[in-house]
Amino acid sequence: MENNIRQKAVNMISNAETTVLSSVDEWGMPRAVAMSNIKAEGLETIWFATGTNSEKVKHYMENNKASVCYSSANDGITLTGNIEIIHDMDIKEALWVDWFINHFPGGVTDPEYCILKFNTKNAILWIDNVFEKFSLDP
Repeated sequence: MENNIRQKAVNMISNAETTVLSSVDEWGMPRAVAMSNIKAEGLETIWFATGTNSEKVKHYMENNKASVCYSSANDGITLTGNIEIIHDMDIKEALWVDWFINHFPGGVTDPEYCILKFNTKNAILWIDNVFEKFSLDP
């Protein structure tokens, strides 16, 4: 059963257009924002694009703890872990999507464009009325 629910979770994440990403704000409160689902590597790593001057980047520079939540019908996935702010040009080029130009008119070299790499530490899955909670932290 374990592999089945985890595979369903991977499929759900891979097919999601949007997700909710949370940071911890300057008052220690959670701040959730809807984000486009750019790329996922299983349950372990989720990639996002954002602006370097965004509130969330400011939050992650102070506290890199984060949560990602996916929902579809009655199924839900909550992942907790850490965010890395990525400015590496190779990664930015690899993850660039044409519609990003609407937010970053300078293209992949726009100084406002950066990548957030979410590394999962813990996962909570509720899929097809099956619950599983586990750690991915070594």
